Amino acid sequence: MNTKPQPGPNEKHKDSSWARLAEFWHYFSENKGAVAGLSVVAFVIFLALTADIIAPHSPIEQYRDHLLQAPAWQEGGSWDFILGTDAVGRDMLSRLIHGTRYSLFIGCIVVSIALTSGITLGLFAGFFRGAVDVVIMRVMDIILAFPSLLLALVLVALLGPSLTNAMIAIAVVLQPHFVRLTRAQVISESSRDYVTASRVAGAGTGRLMFITLLPNCMAPLIVQATLSFSTAILDAAALGFLGMGAQPPTPEWGTLLAEAREFILSAWWVVTFPGLAILFTVLSFNLMGDGMRDALDPKLKRS
Repeated sequence: MNTKPQPGPNEKHKDSSWARLAEFWHYFSENKGAVAGLSVVAFVIFLALTADIIAPHSPIEQYRDHLLQAPAWQEGGSWDFILGTDAVGRDMLSRLIHGTRYSLFIGCIVVSIALTSGITLGLFAGFFRGAVDVVIMRVMDIILAFPSLLLALVLVALLGPSLTNAMIAIAVVLQPHFVRLTRAQVISESSRDYVTASRVAGAGTGRLMFITLLPNCMAPLIVQATLSFSTAILDAAALGFLGMGAQPPTPEWGTLLAEAREFILSAWWVVTFPGLAILFTVLSFNLMGDGMRDALDPKLKRS
């Protein structure tokens, strides 16, 4: 009598993972705004990865015969510079395309730092409670008491204007959100039966924190990381606009806006296109984050 072989543990795990992924995409795809946001984010990532290939010019090369040239569709424009040029003759399209790299790099580094440190501090605060919890949360409350951009400005002023210091400052500003969210999740999950069972089975403190509790706290943290990505891009652009972030001739979007301030009335394109790039990128990450929240939160899933 022939019997079908039973699937092994690895195959069961793969099937379960695919089922969860399919369920997530089902609920995520119901949110059309989230799908549109994901499409724009994917396009921005594509631009960042292929900037050297698809950009028509070098982002720092100056064409002195084409200073403040209008976009191609306007009078005086040229299809050699589709979106026009800036005050020193650099191609706006190429600078915007290369600027996607800086924006995504800023988002990745800032969110990685804030997420890692925030999760660690939140785990300690929620797990140990007592004096450890009080000290960590009071420090986070102090950080949250300051307007985020003002605190970032102060930190960059102390460290010195640069893209690296701007990312550190933004990560410090965003960190309390991850700490508070992780702490709340840890406190909520600590009373569950599976945690009690792990304690009874003799699991150590490290295993309870990072193996038992942390994976079950990740869903809201992933959503917060996505939303913080857009905040990091926006704050970095603000610091760049104020001259405290990336420094010229770096083609970071906020720096492009800072360089174009005096040409708002005379050359609209040098201000409009970087502003639109920031707007659509930040909006797309926010829409995608909302969709992920709806898809990952069981309370928000529609039957």
